[in-house]
Amino acid sequence: MSTPHQFSDKVIAITGAASAQHPNAIPQAEVLISAADVTDYEQIEHWTGNTVDHFGKLDGAANLAGVIPKSVGKKGLIDQNFEEWDFVMGVNLKGVMHCLKAQLSVIQDHGSIVNASSIAGLQGRPYNGAYTASKHAIIGLTRTAAKEVGLRGIRVNAVCPGRIDTPMSRASAEAGIQADAALGRSGKPEEVASLIAFLLSNESTYITGNAVSIDGGWNC
Repeated sequence: MSTPHQFSDKVIAITGAASAQHPNAIPQAEVLISAADVTDYEQIEHWTGNTVDHFGKLDGAANLAGVIPKSVGKKGLIDQNFEEWDFVMGVNLKGVMHCLKAQLSVIQDHGSIVNASSIAGLQGRPYNGAYTASKHAIIGLTRTAAKEVGLRGIRVNAVCPGRIDTPMSRASAEAGIQADAALGRSGKPEEVASLIAFLLSNESTYITGNAVSIDGGWNC
């Protein structure tokens, strides 16, 4: 189990933290909050550089920014709006690529990066084509990065949450997308956070290139 002391003297960059309710709840951590658009590489490069300038290094990253289309559960591929497609791909996939490109150029050897995929990255999801395609692609990008930087001891993994009690998942539930988790409940954000912390920690030093499910048995 990962504990806070394992991250002492570690610098971790996190995207998608805009929805965090209590950033100061991280015990004994110095938090530097910045606004950046993941679809704009120059902003991500600047943010990453500022992080290294401020803290002196980068040990890890969690790339969690993502969106779900408004048409989820309503429109199939033949009705796909390409403006919406480009928006979802721009945030979910291109955003991760922007982060990886910036982070891999400065991250310490033996660092760790975690990208947010989804159960939709492991299954076909009807009436959710753009999101599903973006999350499948994140897994491919994650595995490619893992192969490219493995000899530096850098690990790159993806997490694949199922139904987690967040505003995004509630939007998909309202669209009629049902979760059939073996545990019979939605996951909690802190359960996903614990998995991410484990993958960023020194307890997972032989895990890389993996897409790790945390779905309560939805995909079993």
